[in-house]
Amino acid sequence: MLCTLLRAALAAALAAAALAPVPAAASPTCAAEAAVTSSWGSGFTALVTVTNTGDAPVQGWTASWTHPEGQAATSAWNAGLGADGAAYTARSAAWNGGLAPGASADFGVQGTTVGGEVEFTGLTCGFDTDGKGDAVRIMPLGDSITGSPGCWRALLWRDLADAGQEADFVGTLPGDGCGFAYDGDHEGHGGYLVTNVAAQGLLPGWLEHADPDTVLMHFGTNDVWSGVPTAGILAAYDTLLAQMRAHDPGIRLLVAQIIPMDPDRSCGTCGQGVRDLNAALPDWAAANTTPESPVTVVDQWTGFDTDEDTYDGVHPSASGDRRIADRWFAALVS
Repeated sequence: MLCTLLRAALAAALAAAALAPVPAAASPTCAAEAAVTSSWGSGFTALVTVTNTGDAPVQGWTASWTHPEGQAATSAWNAGLGADGAAYTARSAAWNGGLAPGASADFGVQGTTVGGEVEFTGLTCGFDTDGKGDAVRIMPLGDSITGSPGCWRALLWRDLADAGQEADFVGTLPGDGCGFAYDGDHEGHGGYLVTNVAAQGLLPGWLEHADPDTVLMHFGTNDVWSGVPTAGILAAYDTLLAQMRAHDPGIRLLVAQIIPMDPDRSCGTCGQGVRDLNAALPDWAAANTTPESPVTVVDQWTGFDTDEDTYDGVHPSASGDRRIADRWFAALVS
């Protein structure tokens, strides 16, 4: 009798459980809107906001749109930008991809237009499901050779994408127009001295914002021009490398033997100053590299012609940008 009652009670409990409502699965939905922040006859900037309208947190978002004929997006900041004809896709950066329910992330877009009209046609958003969140986060670090406009960064990003290498360029600064869509985030600060960046403690904040896996550092041109000796520049490198490793013990540093400067168009001692710094870099890198956090020297100096590869004896021309991108590319993919 007792067994019969227990079986009946169990059957009743199972029936009740079968009738109980099943909690709804979390719904990953989002909304995107674009606002033009400035426009002029031939260009524009815009701010795009992606909002998690679902009821669960997400990690990694995308936004997609098209531009009508006569308009084009050329760079983005706070997001990686890719293009297929007139169709564009922006992907979250490493540090802004996580969105709680109701949270938003903004990214900027710069582009070209005719007549000042700007349209983001069919703007939609979604969440990453294809592993793009695993892209290597690369911080280009330096002065105006890296940042103004630094179109070698655009060429390098496109070369990596064409080679099937997933790269997310990161930094606090947006990219400039280089004629096609690319991921423009960087830390190329025009006029900066690496010794000042080290002395003023600027790098830790940039690292916290961008969270890079790899740093491409071409830094020291302004120091050479200002008469800072090689030992002082290397001491600044020591400080920056220590700050990188404090942020991420496994960070990878690719440091450039910097491009030459024409003494007739820069300073009389600049040519020798660059040679001295570049000659000292291999020993510095060898003394500081570790298996966990390797330091690799990238030769940006050999074969660089200041007459052909710069437009002013210091800053790269189109051929110089191509040469710099090729050297970084070979070092990265190896």
